[in-house]
Amino acid sequence: MVPLRWQPLLMLIESRFREFFREPEVIFWVYGFPLVLALGLGFAFSTKPPEPPPVDVQDTPDKARAEMVAAWLSNDAWESEKMKVEVLPEDKCKERKKKGKTALYIIAHADGNEFVYDRTNEEGVKARYWVESLLSRPVLGKKPAEQADSEPGSRYIDFLLPGLIGINIMGGGLFGVGFVLVDMRVRKLFKRLLATPLRHSDFLMAILSALLLFLMPEMAALLCMGYFWFQLPPIGIGSIIALPVVILLGALAFSGIGLLIGSRTEKTETASGLMNMVMLPMYVVSGVFFSSKRFPEEAQLFIQALPLTQLIDALREVMLEGADLGQIMWRVLILSAYAVVTFAAALYLFKWR
Repeated sequence: MVPLRWQPLLMLIESRFREFFREPEVIFWVYGFPLVLALGLGFAFSTKPPEPPPVDVQDTPDKARAEMVAAWLSNDAWESEKMKVEVLPEDKCKERKKKGKTALYIIAHADGNEFVYDRTNEEGVKARYWVESLLSRPVLGKKPAEQADSEPGSRYIDFLLPGLIGINIMGGGLFGVGFVLVDMRVRKLFKRLLATPLRHSDFLMAILSALLLFLMPEMAALLCMGYFWFQLPPIGIGSIIALPVVILLGALAFSGIGLLIGSRTEKTETASGLMNMVMLPMYVVSGVFFSSKRFPEEAQLFIQALPLTQLIDALREVMLEGADLGQIMWRVLILSAYAVVTFAAALYLFKWR
């Protein structure tokens, strides 16, 4: 028998579940889409070695040398490093490089080769050293000794999966709390609730509790996929304890931000704009798809202060390096501070009408 005090809370949570399961498309976007995205990116980056960069050779008066360079780069003896190389006029080489169809092009001189590429383009820099490595091999078909290493923990999917978990937690917290509150205000539901003996704390607690209950299956599915399908490295007891703590604090931090956004906003269009304003910078700089360390040192103070940066870095340290709570305590404290400060500010500013 549930005590009378907690019955309104449980009824509100039940109503949130009923509303959720009456919309099948929402179920797909919450549970299906993250799994499909993780699977697609996992297959794209974890089962296939990088392909050789696209390269052209400029046609020069010494056409025989240009064709020899092209034939050398595209020789079957290089196996997986074999390139598709064409000898093209200068204007065509420049056009293809400008449009991004090639990473660089080569000008074959009698006394050496000249590489034309963009030093600020990562693909161009990689192509320059890849091509130089092939052209410097003295014996055709002879490859240097190497050991292929694709151990769990060093693959791109290992880096990517914590980022996907982080952005799902962020999206769930912002839209699952902030957008819901604004939508209820637009539909004048708050006025109906104010006419009941419902406690405001029970209402907000129900919104947050339902969010966390929705979040658990989603996180469990992504983690199971990572550890059983993509074979992420196993973690110790300390990490097993730290992982749910980090996920919970991340959910609370972004739920607090969502509550703050929805505390006074009266239009769904405004709420959507504010949430995108919060999320989009973190998508770019917080290390979802590539390391946040790529940005200049001057920007690192701002980047490290973002909640998504701390959430994703904490997830990576726990899932890939086996860190425990003590080793990520400062990240935990930052997420906790976001949760406490945003909740306090939102509850102070919250408008029911």
